[in-house]
Amino acid sequence: MRIHRHRRGQPKYNLPQYKTNDQIKAPEVRLIHEDFSDVVPIQDAMARAREAGLDLIEISPKANPPVCKIMDHSNFKYQKEKEAKKQRAQSKEVELKGIRLSFKIGSSDLEVRRKQAKKFFEQGHKLKIEMQLRGREREHKQRAQDIMNNFIDLLREDFEIRVDSPVAFQGNRFQAVIAREK
Repeated sequence: MRIHRHRRGQPKYNLPQYKTNDQIKAPEVRLIHEDFSDVVPIQDAMARAREAGLDLIEISPKANPPVCKIMDHSNFKYQKEKEAKKQRAQSKEVELKGIRLSFKIGSSDLEVRRKQAKKFFEQGHKLKIEMQLRGREREHKQRAQDIMNNFIDLLREDFEIRVDSPVAFQGNRFQAVIAREK
């Protein structure tokens, strides 16, 4: 039977693993529960958690002594997943959009590319500008580089631009990555 990779259950969010109950090895902990906060031996903290019918969860293991909280583990895990989901929804990924120029590009076509770039910048994306050189065009690298630099200067008229990677020749193409200054 073949196992399909895309069918494996992957966790949706990368959450840190919190130690609970018997997994906590520190001799004493700072215990937090409702109105109570104090440094107690681990046995007392475990006894209080059992009395309340809840779990002892190590919230901050790097603190001295570690900070633990008495609460329901499944509820705690649910809250952390909810926070991670909210954080992911608020973080916007910046895409790298591409624009291709040609060696023999006319001024009207250059204006069309400029409008495309304007639209991408307004949406908050980075821009990768490419120009592929074919055949005898490779003999005129300086002219191709000038076309690229002129296009970037055209965009500078509309926006403040940060050049992430300057115009560079790789293989048989010129490339540059630019972004809008915030």
